Amino acid sequence: MLTRRLALGLLAAPLIARPALAAWPDRPIRLLHGFGPGGTADILARLIATPIGESLGQSVVVESRPGAGGNIASAALARSPADGHTIGLLTGGHAVSAAFAQGLTFDPVNDFDFVSMIVRYAFVIVVRADSPARDLAGLVAMAKAQPGRVTFGSAGVGSTHHLVGEMLNATAGIQMQHVPYRGDAAGTTALLGGEVSAMVTTSVGVLPHVRAGTVRCLAVSAATRSKLLPDVPTVAEGANLPGFEAPTWAGIAAPKGLPEPVALRLHQVIATVINEPAMRRRLDDLVDGEVDAGRPGDMRPFVAAEIARWRAVIQRQGIQMQ
Repeated sequence: MLTRRLALGLLAAPLIARPALAAWPDRPIRLLHGFGPGGTADILARLIATPIGESLGQSVVVESRPGAGGNIASAALARSPADGHTIGLLTGGHAVSAAFAQGLTFDPVNDFDFVSMIVRYAFVIVVRADSPARDLAGLVAMAKAQPGRVTFGSAGVGSTHHLVGEMLNATAGIQMQHVPYRGDAAGTTALLGGEVSAMVTTSVGVLPHVRAGTVRCLAVSAATRSKLLPDVPTVAEGANLPGFEAPTWAGIAAPKGLPEPVALRLHQVIATVINEPAMRRRLDDLVDGEVDAGRPGDMRPFVAAEIARWRAVIQRQGIQMQ
């Protein structure tokens, strides 16, 4: 039987819970990411951690848990309490790993609450300055004339860079051979040494070589041109492939079950932080892309669509993780 004392206790429960929620955060927040120190994800996490912490009145401590394409950090995030004191920086690699669906210990969509986008940015397709491919149409023509002999390098098997190259293969009807390297720097070195015909990489990483005249950018993988390389066409423009778009991204997520008031406050703080003019300039310099938190609720369907997009490329091209 529901006694009068029990009924009053149940009615009071929400009132008791509210001060605890209003006190969030009541201790430092951990910001996990799955990549090594000094990489784009690490720099991005550290850029936003301090101002987010200042806005919330608690420090935000960045924890790098590299390995398995970011999956080690994602698994740790999924297992953490959903109290707002552990959040994670996810990147486009999260969707790629989910699309391969091999050895995951978490559901890449349903085990997370997606809080806010931060940036979206493109890859670039580059060749050595002395390459006979003067533009992307020329590279595609070379690949069609020599199936399997034209090669492209990437930051590794199953990287987003790799899948962008495979997406170009599928869309243009060509068979460039993939050559994986351990990161962008190693791949660029291989390109400069003549080991591969082309490379899929980031504009920021390759820009010094472009300015030195040793590398030529053929195209960017986004729907719009690069701010740093405004004269370089998009893949859609350069190879007459309407609708081609293959950017990557980064955003903030939390374990499933994050209280909605915490999620909304965190989104608001992130949006304010990344829209501050000096921060926008630093993010632009870091990724050469679009800085935008989006609206609350935007990130979840975006991530699901990214997983579906890359899964289709993987299945069409018959790509296997090695």
